[in-house]
Amino acid sequence: MVSELRLRRISDRIREELSEMLIYEIKDPRLSGVFINDVTIDRELAYANIYFSAIEGSIRADEILDGFSSASGYLRSQLSNRIELRTFPNLRFHWDPTLEQAENIERLISSLHEEPDHGADSDPGSEAE
Repeated sequence: MVSELRLRRISDRIREELSEMLIYEIKDPRLSGVFINDVTIDRELAYANIYFSAIEGSIRADEILDGFSSASGYLRSQLSNRIELRTFPNLRFHWDPTLEQAENIERLISSLHEEPDHGADSDPGSEAE
C-alpha cells in the first residue's frame, strides 16, 4: 500500500506530464483544447483515473474519449518513461462536468440577483378606468 502523500504526488506528476504532452506533443485534433482537471490513483497503483474537460464543453466528450482511447497506450508508455514507478497504472479517462456545473450555478445565482423587470402594463396604478 502507498501513503496518501505519495499517491497525491504521483497523481500531480501524472497530471502535469499529461497536460504538457497534450499541449506540446499530441497532434490528434480530437485532443486539442483538452484540460486535465484531476488525476486520482487507487491505493494499489492499478488505475489512474484522469478527469478532463474541454473548452467547448461536453459537446465533444465522446470525441475526446475516442481520442484518449486510441492514444492511451502511447500516453501510458510515455508517462511510464517520465515517472519512475515499479508498475505504471492503467489509464482511465472520464469527462469532468465540474466546470459546466459551476457555470450553471453562477448563471442561476446571477439570475436571482437581477431585479425583475416591471413594465407599465404590470403596474396596478396605471390601469385605464
